[in-house]
Amino acid sequence: MTRLIKKSSKARGLPPGFLIHIGDKKTEKIRISIIDYNEKEIEEKEIKNIEECFSFKKKSTITWINIDGLHDIDLIEKLGNHFEIHPLVLEDILNTDQRPKMEDFEKYIFFVLKMLYVDEKKQEIHSEQVSLILGKNFVISFQEGIGDVFDSVRERIRSGKTRIRKRGADYLAYALLDAIIDGYFGILEKIGERIEDMEEDLISNPNPKTLQKIYNLKREMIYVRKSIWPLREVINNLLREESKIITEPTHIYLRDLYDHTIQVIDTVETFRDLISGMVDMYMSSVSNKMNEVMKVLTIFAAIFIPLTFVAGLYGMNFNPDASPFNMPELNFYLGYPMALFAMAMVGIVMLIYFKRKRWL
Repeated sequence: MTRLIKKSSKARGLPPGFLIHIGDKKTEKIRISIIDYNEKEIEEKEIKNIEECFSFKKKSTITWINIDGLHDIDLIEKLGNHFEIHPLVLEDILNTDQRPKMEDFEKYIFFVLKMLYVDEKKQEIHSEQVSLILGKNFVISFQEGIGDVFDSVRERIRSGKTRIRKRGADYLAYALLDAIIDGYFGILEKIGERIEDMEEDLISNPNPKTLQKIYNLKREMIYVRKSIWPLREVINNLLREESKIITEPTHIYLRDLYDHTIQVIDTVETFRDLISGMVDMYMSSVSNKMNEVMKVLTIFAAIFIPLTFVAGLYGMNFNPDASPFNMPELNFYLGYPMALFAMAMVGIVMLIYFKRKRWL
């Protein structure tokens, strides 16, 4: 089940800016990859020592440094010191329970986002924190583990046929943000399919397992909303900031990114309303099912009440020889068949009456 609150007791009582990794260790070895490019040339490689990427800071080309794995604190600290990243920013990068946000430090802009993915085996939604540092001619991305949604961005850089090679680092940051937000649409599409399946189960055969699935999905939607909802504020602040790092041509694409964010949030809110309605639908379905059962039992009881009366009446043992008023029917030759016939006719007449009243 998706966890809504992570334990962060390790950070309590520590001074601000103290670097400690808070979160799961998702990769044994930290992987550092670099893509350095301009309109005509591209250099792509993986490095073993963090010092190898220091020379890219002063280059005129656009550099994307991607770090997979956050548990090596010394490596993160060396990188931060060289690129003059504030210790509080490094602390936020290492704490993987951050709320999505954006902070402008004049020389660079710091982003925190949540990248969502689905565990196909457990059918659960999980998130991974992605931190971005946008400088004048570089972007540094920090991820918890290997594997992301940035392959399309890498292919666009390699092909050289798109505008990303002609733009600056701010456009690269936009492309990475756009890739993360586009990934949300795939997650929401799978959630929509699960909601449709549950609605069919609710209509055809509601049961306690269905209710448990609804509550699990409701928890996951709370988790998804917690990861996505702050993005509206992040992109909006980015549009309003008069930063020298964000150029005017990129603002157009950021407005489009804001529209995508609003669309994602609207979809999340719609799904939350649908799931809340599914709980009411389940209770109504169970109640209707119980009403149908009670209606059938009531009809059977109503039919057998007069029959029970007749059987009880003739179950009284008054001797007819003692008095002519004591059940003379007991001496009839066809008394027993006539009583059964009368009881059957009463039952048939009542069924016809219930049918005309549309109680059946």
